[in-house]
Amino acid sequence: MNIGEAAKASGVSAKMIRYYEQVGLIPPANRRESGYRHYSASDVHMLQFIRRGRDLGFPVAQISELLDLWRDKSRQSAEVKRIATAHITELREKIDSLEQMAGTLQTLIECCAGDDRPNCPILADLENTA
Repeated sequence: MNIGEAAKASGVSAKMIRYYEQVGLIPPANRRESGYRHYSASDVHMLQFIRRGRDLGFPVAQISELLDLWRDKSRQSAEVKRIATAHITELREKIDSLEQMAGTLQTLIECCAGDDRPNCPILADLENTA
């Protein structure tokens, strides 16, 4: 199948497929005599794996590690679990940070009168660089 068909079948855009090939996440596609990329069912399966990893927020470097482990039938699941555990720790840290930002912003919103006067605690806070 061509890149458009592979993109549709995998849920990964053609642009991202080219990017994944460029950064070495996937091997270069086979080329037809015309020069067009040709993808197999196993290529699409690999792209679906990558898409699911991205849906779960794994960065490309970790997806590369997971792909290597996926391909290695003698792998130890402990290594996969280590990668996933590290990722969930990072996600929870981001969630905590976002909740703190949302809380701060909510407090500033509650302090802002939102009227015709120029005083605005939101802008005052943004101005405060200390």
